[in-house]
Amino acid sequence: MLITWFTRPRTRGRRRADSRSRSADTDRDRSRACPKPRFPRASPTAHTAAMSDTTPTPRPWSPTHGDPYRPVPHRPERIAPEESLARAARLRERMDERRTVRAFSPDPVPEQVVRDAIACAATAPSGAHQQPWTFALVKDPGVRRRIREAAEHEEKVSYDGRLGEEWLAALRPLGTDAVKAHMTDAPALIVVFQQRYWLGEDGTKRKHYYGDESVGIAVGMLLTALHLSGLAALIHTPSPMRFLGEVLDRPENEKAFAVIPVGYPADDCEVPDLVRKSLEQVLVEI
Repeated sequence: MLITWFTRPRTRGRRRADSRSRSADTDRDRSRACPKPRFPRASPTAHTAAMSDTTPTPRPWSPTHGDPYRPVPHRPERIAPEESLARAARLRERMDERRTVRAFSPDPVPEQVVRDAIACAATAPSGAHQQPWTFALVKDPGVRRRIREAAEHEEKVSYDGRLGEEWLAALRPLGTDAVKAHMTDAPALIVVFQQRYWLGEDGTKRKHYYGDESVGIAVGMLLTALHLSGLAALIHTPSPMRFLGEVLDRPENEKAFAVIPVGYPADDCEVPDLVRKSLEQVLVEI
C-alpha cells in the first residue's frame, strides 16, 4: 500500500463562503435526509493502544515477480453457524444504510479513521498479488480547490453536450450537474490511482495484470470501511482525469481511477429517493 499525503497546517477560524453554499447537486430531487454518524469519535490514544495490543508488525513489502512459491499454513478460526448468520445479517443491515453523499460538513474527521480505511482497502485481492494502487489523501484546501476547478471545467464540457442525452437522462434522477462543491466542502479527498505497471527505482518496468478489476475491488472495500467507521463518501470520476496526476505530481505509471470526498454529512444533507434492487433481482441460484 502507498498513501501519499497532500496537506498543510489548518488555518484557524477559516471558513470558505462556498462551504456554506449548497451546490445544485444537493438542491434537486432529494427527499430523504442523510443518516447521522452513529459512532463516537475514538481518540488517537485509544486507537494506538488497541493497535499495539492486537496487531503484529507487518513484514516490509517487496516485489515477488519471479519468486518461487512458498506456502505457509492458514488456519483461521471457524465461526459457529449461528454467529456467522448473526454477523451476516448485521452487516447486510449496516450496508443497506450506506448512501452516496454530496452535501458534506466541513467538520474535520479523525485522521486515523481514514488511514485505517485505506489500510483495509489495501488488503483487497489483486491480480498476481501486485497491489496496483496508490491512495493520495488530500487535505490541503488549496490543492482541493485546484482539483475542484479542474473537475468542474471538465464536467461543464460534459454536461453541455459531451455526455449525450442518454447519459444525461440516466443521471437526471440523481440531481447532479457540473458544480462539485463536495470537492472543497468535504475535509478530505482520497484520490485513487491505478498503477499500470510496476516502476522500479532503476526504471525497470513490469506489467500489472487485471489492474481495473483489482483497483475496483479495493475501492469497494474502501467505501465499506469508511461507512462502517461512521463516515460518508462519494465516488466521483471526472472524465478525462489526466489533470489529477498533474495536480498531485504522480509518476508516469499511475493513472487516476476515482476521487472520493470523505467526511460527515452536512446538517441539511439530502439524498435522492432511490430504491435498490432486491436480492431476488440480483441473485441467480443454480
